[in-house]
Amino acid sequence: MNAIPFESGRKLDCVSLGRLCIDLNANEIHRPMEETRTFTKYLGGSPANITVAMSRLGLKTGFIGRVSDDQFGRYIIQYLKDQSISTDNVVIDRTGSVTGLAFTEILSPTDCSILMYRDNAADLKLEPNDVCEQTIANSKALLISGTALAKSPSREAVFLALDYAKKHNVVVIFDIDYRPYTWASQDEIGIYCRLVAEKSHVIIGGREEFDLMETVTDPDQINDDHTARTWFSHVAQIVVVKHGGDGSITFTRDGGQWKGRTFPNEVVKTFGAGDAFAGAFIYGLMQGWPIERCQEYGAAGASIVVGSHSCSDAMPTVEQIETHMKKYE
Repeated sequence: MNAIPFESGRKLDCVSLGRLCIDLNANEIHRPMEETRTFTKYLGGSPANITVAMSRLGLKTGFIGRVSDDQFGRYIIQYLKDQSISTDNVVIDRTGSVTGLAFTEILSPTDCSILMYRDNAADLKLEPNDVCEQTIANSKALLISGTALAKSPSREAVFLALDYAKKHNVVVIFDIDYRPYTWASQDEIGIYCRLVAEKSHVIIGGREEFDLMETVTDPDQINDDHTARTWFSHVAQIVVVKHGGDGSITFTRDGGQWKGRTFPNEVVKTFGAGDAFAGAFIYGLMQGWPIERCQEYGAAGASIVVGSHSCSDAMPTVEQIETHMKKYE
């Protein structure tokens, strides 16, 4: 067992809060953005991708967020509905905001980059009044994405959601999701992400993301063991440190430590792997699986997604993950 006590009998397994945007992935791969002429549109944003991943695996999910009052906003809402994700708390922003766009450049399987447009983004207009206490009370878990902390009023909406989660015994899962754009400074990132991490039961992030949150006098102290001890001194029960192609290391509050494996695949692009891993890992936690199996599911999901042109569209089902795992036994 993984020792995360999810409340039973709730309407939703997980409700997510954060970024809803559009990915525009280059169709002419292995050439620079300057020479790319066509792109394919997908739902984007890490919390959106993770929620799609959970829904594809059979969890009952919902989303708290804002979308722009335009064609992209309508596309996002319809996509979520098509994935059986509740949009009851997705608000249409009518202030003239726009949907964030992420243009991707795929020069090679290991050389990928993202060109972001985030000025006046609708998702960062999320207000505390948009956060429905009953929706959170009806959920077993609340997924918070770090990018929602980049600006007000979205930042304040996150902390209200955390208050509701604590009040109703909802497990808080924090995906650090660091993106350099929209943040004013690294100091700001550290302050607000630390405040959320201190209130979170499960924390998922890359090594570089944890480095942004941890202040130490001796840089040599920054390592995965130190990271786990840091957050276990608060309420965290599970800390997952991702190392890209080298897999992940998961720590539990009772002293457990597991090194996760990776699965081979023909890699098309690198982005989206972390979202697939998180969605499948959370799914495993909610099944009460041992950490090792949660990690293996996450790794298999990540392997499938990096082999696809898309992120959200490629999020696998249980059957696809099981087949992929058996292929590489």
